[in-house]
Amino acid sequence: MTNPQTLLVELVTEELPPKALKSLGQSFAQSIFKGLQAAGVCDGQSQYAEFASPRRLAVRISNVLSQAADESLRIKLLPVAIGLDAKGEPTAPLIKKLAGFNLVLGENLALKNLQREDDGKQQVLVVQTTKHGASLQEALQQAVDEAIANLPIPKVMRYAMNGQEVKFVRPAHLLVALHGSQVLQLKALGLTSGRVSLGHRFHCPEPLVIESAESWQTQLQSQGHVVASFAERQALIADALQKASGQDQVVMPQALLDEVTSLVEWPVVLEGRFEEAFLEVPQECLILTMQQNQKYFAVTHHDGRLRNRFLLVANLVSQDPQKVIEGNERVIRARLSDAKFFFDQDRLRPLADRLTALQSVIYHNKIGSQAERVARLEKLAGQFAQAVGVNASDAERAARLAKADLATDMVGEFPELQGVMGQYYALHDGESAEVAKAIEGHYHPRFAGDSLASNGLGLAVALADKTELLVGIWGIGLSPTGEKDPFGLRRAALGLLRMLIETPITLRLTELLATGQKSFEGVNGVKQQPEAIHSFLLDRARGYLKDQGHGVDAIEAVLAECPDKPWQWLPRLQAVNAFLSTAHATALCAANKRIGNILKKADADKAFGEVRFELLIEPNEKALAQALSQTAPRAQAFAESGRFQESLESLAALKAPVDAFFEAVMVNADDPGLRANRMALLGQTHRAMNQVADLARLAAAT
Repeated sequence: MTNPQTLLVELVTEELPPKALKSLGQSFAQSIFKGLQAAGVCDGQSQYAEFASPRRLAVRISNVLSQAADESLRIKLLPVAIGLDAKGEPTAPLIKKLAGFNLVLGENLALKNLQREDDGKQQVLVVQTTKHGASLQEALQQAVDEAIANLPIPKVMRYAMNGQEVKFVRPAHLLVALHGSQVLQLKALGLTSGRVSLGHRFHCPEPLVIESAESWQTQLQSQGHVVASFAERQALIADALQKASGQDQVVMPQALLDEVTSLVEWPVVLEGRFEEAFLEVPQECLILTMQQNQKYFAVTHHDGRLRNRFLLVANLVSQDPQKVIEGNERVIRARLSDAKFFFDQDRLRPLADRLTALQSVIYHNKIGSQAERVARLEKLAGQFAQAVGVNASDAERAARLAKADLATDMVGEFPELQGVMGQYYALHDGESAEVAKAIEGHYHPRFAGDSLASNGLGLAVALADKTELLVGIWGIGLSPTGEKDPFGLRRAALGLLRMLIETPITLRLTELLATGQKSFEGVNGVKQQPEAIHSFLLDRARGYLKDQGHGVDAIEAVLAECPDKPWQWLPRLQAVNAFLSTAHATALCAANKRIGNILKKADADKAFGEVRFELLIEPNEKALAQALSQTAPRAQAFAESGRFQESLESLAALKAPVDAFFEAVMVNADDPGLRANRMALLGQTHRAMNQVADLARLAAAT
């Protein structure tokens, strides 16, 4: 072995898919590093750095050995009876077993060196050998092959390279493999490794000879005009954008920043402008046009109003940057003109007149058109209006217009603007501000962490929208499976739950699902599956409540007793958390669990019958019954009025009598009447203790 040195592997290609570049770079680097770790050529101090630019994937690893250390192995082979025949000669199974470890009798292993060992059942053959450490060259070849094979390639290309048919994401031209300053001989994608790389396509058109693995990044940047690190390049772009925006704010969504970082090797930020007249178009349209079509960054005032300037990221230092700016201004002017045309044309027809067009827009071939869906949404929104606290006719009007913008030119061009454009067009048509706001708001939450609809009408329509989606799509057998969820049912379920948890809406899940199911009456093929959907919602609730910082035991305890009232989940959990910090919580939870186990083994009818006070003969059971008669009504009254913490606090009065009961009273008495009465007493105690949550499930948390 030699002293560890830095290793570099670089694959130079044609321009890689920008939306996949980040993940390709991460996969390439991680896979090679893990492969070398497994081979034993990385020491304990080894670290890797990943690199990805439009025309390269690379990894640099520190402290890499040229040869892995030898490893002493003690290998258990086969039972003696199987490995040796009657004459003591090796059998075919033994020879095959040894071959799997690259051992051959008579060549690198003598029969006499096979040891016998008693494993407690039989005599087995054991061999002591040395596994020679792999060379870096062979370990790296295997790691590179595996890394290339396992890349998350969105679409494979087929091409010829040096007389060999190759399948890869884009044609590869050069392979660099350096251990320190030494070239490692690798073969991949029809290429043989060397030390020649490529810099920027225009700033450095000549091949770049890399001196060493350590100097590679510096040479690429200083000579090749390439910032190879994806993270460093992105940080440079973000910083330059912020500086260029000045006193304004740059609109910099992460997806756009990632894509632009994947498109440039030598980023240069430039500023362009467009006519103020375009600002008459809703800024959401203009921003989306700039982002999607041209990969530009919009600029806003500090109050969020769009400015008539934009920032672009060029991939070179131009000798005449003004010409570059003017060319991009001409392009954006044409794009914004299209957006203005769509906006002007759409406003010539009211939203309400577009509803007939929805009859030809298929929602799902098993459920019908968007027009049929709108009819269901209108009905559901009106039914949910009372629970939300809004006017039913207003909710129905908002639902009727909620999907009308799907038939507009602007939404046809930019589907992401559905709802947003509906709000603008509704206001233009003279609809009320609340109805217009509901058209946009009913799509919320659009993503994790997004806000809910900002008004009651929006909440009513959103409840209708997500309920209809869950019941309908689930009902035709398209429930989520694994990672597949093409209709976004998980997102819809979470949005539905958030509305029921985070707002004052008091709507039971069973009532909501039953209402949703009725809206599909007469629609063949939609099966009623309220139990399955309810279970699905509770699974989503568990994740949501856990993200809010609540423990698993507390969540399960609350959902066990309150699976149907989402508006109570958080208050109950807060009460449970406060209860768990009290001195009597541990004993009460343990007692509740014990009671539950006893009742499970008993006849349910007898166990939950009425207590007959004349059959209470033991002082401690009388004391429990007396305490229960006072505590149970209080605990129930507190729970029914939403005073959950007080309900749990009242249970402290049961601790002493319950403990005394179990110490002195035989529950399973010989007398059937006494036994049934004591079961009934425990049943009432159990119910009183579980008004807020199933305390038995909290036993592990105390």
